Amino acid sequence: MSETEIVTIRCLQDNYAYLLRANRKTALIDAPEATPILAELSERGWSLDQILLTHHHNDHIDGVKELVDKTGAKVIGAKADQHRLPDLDVAVSPGDTTDAAGLEAQVIDVSGHTVGHVAFYVAEAGAAFTADSLMAIGCGRLFEGDAAMMWDSLQRLNALPPETLICSGHDYCTSNGAFALSVDENNTALRKRLDAVAAAEQQCAPATLAEERATNPFLRAAALADSVGAANPAEAFAKLRSMKDRF
Repeated sequence: MSETEIVTIRCLQDNYAYLLRANRKTALIDAPEATPILAELSERGWSLDQILLTHHHNDHIDGVKELVDKTGAKVIGAKADQHRLPDLDVAVSPGDTTDAAGLEAQVIDVSGHTVGHVAFYVAEAGAAFTADSLMAIGCGRLFEGDAAMMWDSLQRLNALPPETLICSGHDYCTSNGAFALSVDENNTALRKRLDAVAAAEQQCAPATLAEERATNPFLRAAALADSVGAANPAEAFAKLRSMKDRF
């Protein structure tokens, strides 16, 4: 396995961008704003080779033009979203693989938050860059897709190895944690995770898929189905997502 490094960069108010370093190359996943990303690259003495985009929302793409102008990085994004993304050098579709810092990145359909949203799973780095699909103790709001679509997307991500690092797009730990406790108050793993984050003993994100499985109410839909009056996990997920929207 190539030596890899993942650097989390806080952008805007609560966005995350990620640098993936391997093979003396660097890939960026999402570009909320250029300034903190350029600063991190400069501090580390890294060039930028690629920018991988998960979806079209401005808080994930607004830094692309400046980054390309200053680094010459190639831009990779979903073919289905090409009409509303910055100019792409490589257009990919779910099921494809693409290059990320010399590593193979699998393209996964995670529609729901938007239609055409993709995640990138880099097995050799042990990480999935999920943006606004599966998030730390939560999942993205359904702006374009529906609950069934997002549920299917979460199942695809939940099939990854449990040690996979879930690199999501925002720090919504406080609000997501409060909601999770409201529907899963007896979850000791959840309380332990939130206590550790509050004490600055760990970051809320990234976190492993195993940790999300134990603490994320949207991955625990089966366990919470009875308590929310749902007949099955998919229905429980839809109810939980609706409850979170009103929380």
